Amino acid sequence: MNNQSIISQRTVLLFFIACMLFSCKAYLDVMPKDQVSDGTLWSSSANADLFLNNIYAAVPTLETGDPWENFSDNSINGQAGRVSTNIYGPSIYTPSNAPSKWGHFTNIRKCNLFIKKVTDADLPADWKKLRLAEARFLRAYFYSLLWTYHGGVPIITDVLNQNEQGDEVFRARNTSAETFTFITDECSAIEADLPATAESGRATKGAALTLKGSCELFNAGALNNAENDKAKWALAATTFKKVIDLKRYSLFPDYNTLFFEENNNNVEVIFSKQHMGGTSLANLRDGQIGPRFVNGALTGWGHVDPTQDLVDEYAMDNGLPISDPASGYDPQNPYVNREKRFYQSIVYDGSEWLGDIMIMKQGVGSLNATDLSNSSVSTRTGYYIRKGINPKYASAQNNQNSANIIIFRYAEVLLSYAEAQNEATGPDGSIYDAINDIRKRSDLPDLPTGLTQAQLRKAIYRERRVELAFEEKRLPDLLRLKLAEVNLNGPLHAIEIDLVGNKWVYKVVPAGGGMRTFFANKNYFLPIPQSAIDKNPKLVQNPNYN
Repeated sequence: MNNQSIISQRTVLLFFIACMLFSCKAYLDVMPKDQVSDGTLWSSSANADLFLNNIYAAVPTLETGDPWENFSDNSINGQAGRVSTNIYGPSIYTPSNAPSKWGHFTNIRKCNLFIKKVTDADLPADWKKLRLAEARFLRAYFYSLLWTYHGGVPIITDVLNQNEQGDEVFRARNTSAETFTFITDECSAIEADLPATAESGRATKGAALTLKGSCELFNAGALNNAENDKAKWALAATTFKKVIDLKRYSLFPDYNTLFFEENNNNVEVIFSKQHMGGTSLANLRDGQIGPRFVNGALTGWGHVDPTQDLVDEYAMDNGLPISDPASGYDPQNPYVNREKRFYQSIVYDGSEWLGDIMIMKQGVGSLNATDLSNSSVSTRTGYYIRKGINPKYASAQNNQNSANIIIFRYAEVLLSYAEAQNEATGPDGSIYDAINDIRKRSDLPDLPTGLTQAQLRKAIYRERRVELAFEEKRLPDLLRLKLAEVNLNGPLHAIEIDLVGNKWVYKVVPAGGGMRTFFANKNYFLPIPQSAIDKNPKLVQNPNYN
């Protein structure tokens, strides 16, 4: 699409200047006064926009070295020695070495500074109203990441300065409920001030509603809703219905190229992280996570190897799950007649990639043979990721990719609405409509009518896992539904293909590096980093990490 982006060619140079001038060295630092005066920075909307663009640039992209998908049951890192495999997987992490979202407090501080300075500045009223709403959206988004993974955190809306405030800068943690309420109240407050459409990459009314609904969905799950209060589910369903009723979004026709740069900011995208090839803002994901050896040469790094557990969730092309005896699934011919999204998402034995036939079989000298020892550099599971990887950028050395990373898209809204509505009221026609819209894009038949609430729940879970695979939605789903203690306890699985006699035999086996342990009494929340606790005596660690 020919939209103007917040990181257009004209503003990239200015963005780098802004980074140099305005970046904070530490959470409590004040902005360097010898580099730019407040009077200059906040004297024009153009200058202030540079600061806000710097905050937009801090929206996290999908990880490349060890994506958060690898912390779920959907994939395993093909590289040895990664945190997801060596520390998080066996649950041996501590407050000193655990993965964390705590760094987003730096971004929250920037939001607070922007909000304070713009509020006080003599700038056009309409511009101030819009940009303040955007900054509050970004702050709420950063808080949502902290809340999802750490629980309750300090809610800070002022600009902290230890030189002026002393020990008042140390804030205690708010409760999880208070943090949730802050995020959703912020989204409600700014909804009316955000436009239905905006310059590419900026916050919109739909983005604020989707963020709010996503937090409400997380809050309705068993982790935060042990009593299964249906009102919590209804709240999420109502918010997602508002997004649907905007009539602003629809499903992009081609799931295969939905994530490619030529389709940036398409009709399905609600909010995305903007990228620009050939700069430090390039999207490096494709070569980092994609197939390892192609045409005999090292091509990608294989940082995301789909598990057999995920592969088994892809239906047959008749719409039936492979567990259904009527589906026609043959475990000794497992890749025939699967649904379209399987072929668009997974590189499997015998499939084509970049003109090469990928071989994961044992004993034939293939560099991509399934590695069950977790010691070589080939796939751990017998699969590589295909979804979202543009063949033009499949090399790990390529930095020209400008594909944006989609954070919220319409398919997720439909799936989330369907789940929340089913839990709130039980099956109804609107739920079938939402799920069937997604299935139609993949040429799958509609779900059978007359499903019970439990049957429909199972169908929604499967649809959600497949549709959103590798978009870093799976781990939050396992956490909010309290399924992590089931799905992340025991081995994840791979496919091993061996020649037995004169026949290739497919066998599901534990994957190399796929052993998972999850302690329900502590692992639903990541620990507060020890470095943060050492600095702030008022912070209390999450349970059972001391």
